[in-house]
Amino acid sequence: MFSGKTTTLLRRILAERESGKTIAVIKSDKDTRYCAESIASHDGEKFPCWSLPDLSCFKERFGFDAYKNRLDVIGIDEAQFFGDDLYEFCREAADEEGKTVIVAGLDGDYLRRRFGSVLDLIPIADTVTKLASRCEVCGKRALFTLRKTEERATELIGGAEVYMPVCRSHYVSGQGVLETARAVGFFPTKRNARCSSSKCIMPSILTARFV
Repeated sequence: MFSGKTTTLLRRILAERESGKTIAVIKSDKDTRYCAESIASHDGEKFPCWSLPDLSCFKERFGFDAYKNRLDVIGIDEAQFFGDDLYEFCREAADEEGKTVIVAGLDGDYLRRRFGSVLDLIPIADTVTKLASRCEVCGKRALFTLRKTEERATELIGGAEVYMPVCRSHYVSGQGVLETARAVGFFPTKRNARCSSSKCIMPSILTARFV
């Protein structure tokens, strides 16, 4: 969480646009935190996007002719929320259609399990960048997330009121810390946590580029 996933994606697609490339950005319509028509970083940076339930409908929505003849670069945010079509969409766009594809997504959930199909992209990616936040306890590199509430669903949308980035040591020991924090009312419980929908935030972010 707060590792700069969307900021990194924005920086890369803006660099492509400045070089004269035609850009299209896609995100899952499950992400309703900010605006349905744009991707947005925690710092407030925004870029217009296509909010879609799946990737298979993108070419039709964008226009088959425009996709084939005018589109150069595709950015995909929150890639973990797309299904099995993520791999094939990226492979086809890069290998067969000559597109540059830049993907940003979570590689694991708050229980450190693989999240969606993002990890399937690694074998076909030109480059892979792993981002991390800073542990809220000690300041070390944070690769994992502790959930502060009692919710157990994998997908739970929330910000700092629901999740905290932590290092390996404090992830392993963190459950006891959270129970103590909840007991004294420092962290929200299931009843008073304010979450807008269902999504999990993870500080370990995978960004992959296909050229």
